[in-house]
Amino acid sequence: MRSSYLFTSESVSEGHPDKVCDRISDAVVDAYLAAEPQARVAVETLCTTNRIVIAGEVRGPASITSETIETLARNAVKAIGYEQEGFHWKTADVSCYVHSQSSDIAQGVDSGADKDEGAGDQGIMFGYACRETDVLMPAPLYYSHRILQDMAAARHSGKEKGLLPDAKSQVTLQYENGKPVRATSVVVSTQHTENLSQADVREIVRPYVLAVLPEGWMCPESEFYVNPTGRFVIGGPDGDSGLTGRKIIVDTYGGAAPHGGGAFSGKDPSKVDRSAAYAARYLAKNVVAAGFADRCTIQLAYAIGVAKPLSLYVDLHGTGQVDEARLERALAEVMNLTPRGIRQHLQLNRPIYERTAAYGHFGRQPDADGGFSWEKTDLVDKLKSALA
Repeated sequence: MRSSYLFTSESVSEGHPDKVCDRISDAVVDAYLAAEPQARVAVETLCTTNRIVIAGEVRGPASITSETIETLARNAVKAIGYEQEGFHWKTADVSCYVHSQSSDIAQGVDSGADKDEGAGDQGIMFGYACRETDVLMPAPLYYSHRILQDMAAARHSGKEKGLLPDAKSQVTLQYENGKPVRATSVVVSTQHTENLSQADVREIVRPYVLAVLPEGWMCPESEFYVNPTGRFVIGGPDGDSGLTGRKIIVDTYGGAAPHGGGAFSGKDPSKVDRSAAYAARYLAKNVVAAGFADRCTIQLAYAIGVAKPLSLYVDLHGTGQVDEARLERALAEVMNLTPRGIRQHLQLNRPIYERTAAYGHFGRQPDADGGFSWEKTDLVDKLKSALA
């Protein structure tokens, strides 16, 4: 591993077109799970100028109709804050093409008298944790998320009336001896009202960057880029179309760790693209929290219709205090990694997903109602016992 280098990660706000779609898709997931915890949902959303299209497959209560889904979409857009001529929660055209789940898929996933519930699809999933931040996440991504979260909070509160929902950030950090020590560049692009100049927006953004970065870490003024193309008034789905699942690196580790083949949003927890990625993060975070390594990557693999994982792989990146093969066996002991086992352990069959749609699925604080349960470090003592 190199000891001195630059590394960059980006984030996008809740008003980014792709994140609008993620939120709508996850609002649909939450509605089905609230009505029926065992519901099956795989929903995608597309949005463009004043138009929203929702499609996918579901198995759940008939009480959730196309009209229900349209209302969910409008409410999500309203909560984000879009009331613009080119994209408005009230006037957007909403089309719903959601239909029943394939019986062929259902028979492979459902449990039966002689089989446990199988994975909803084949695939590989990764989890990662490191000591770069208190939440055991890579620092460039963590700071990129925080800048946009704080700006969004100021916009929602009315403190920053000139900011509009669409925004992106990017933070480049200098690493020395494998640890981040300062920012070398920061990029923030944010949609704004007509009356603001580029210089105005720069000074609005500056205090949010300074507040997030550790003291003394701010990049040189010449490397502080705010709306580098200039004017950014037309934004959101009116400026660029959006799709569910198109910001998977933003959702996970900002490129500091591998990502599996699938996105998260719009999928119920029987889909291991989502639930097993959460489990892998949960295990990796507990490994690092227990002091067994400074960095940990975990890979899980599944086959559609098969309950047990095909493989469990651990890489401690040369920072481990325990043997990796032994740790793999311990992880399989302390957590049931079948789809059912993951759902039950992390209590995933709850309406907790709309809140994950922006600012990352990882590095968040666990909620009292079970949201972000995969961020808990309650396996530390069990791991220590298993490896004693």
